[in-house]
Amino acid sequence: MQIFTHQAIAIDQGDDVLFSDFADDGEMWTGKGERERRKKIVFGAPFTAAPAVHLSLSLWDIDSARNTRADVTAEKITPQGFDAVFRTWGDTRVARVRVRWMAIGAAFHEDDWQDFY
Repeated sequence: MQIFTHQAIAIDQGDDVLFSDFADDGEMWTGKGERERRKKIVFGAPFTAAPAVHLSLSLWDIDSARNTRADVTAEKITPQGFDAVFRTWGDTRVARVRVRWMAIGAAFHEDDWQDFY
């Protein structure tokens, strides 16, 4: 749980394509076993500390003839951004993935006695 002692709270959000492997026979579509894709997400402005980040699938194009396996998570969260991570394994074939994210945390305010940005 984060308890905010600062008056300024910011919310940043986005919707980002992590990969599209179907058209060019990429690893997520043709590979087997453990596979991972990462994308660095940069916030529009930095938070004062690492914010709480919620990440979910907003598009998942997958081969229906195979088992459905997926893990989506936010890692390496900093005040400036985070890594959106998608993992699959086994014989799962994933054509493309898009994630929607939201970050909530303490923000700098123009009345703070420090430089922000």
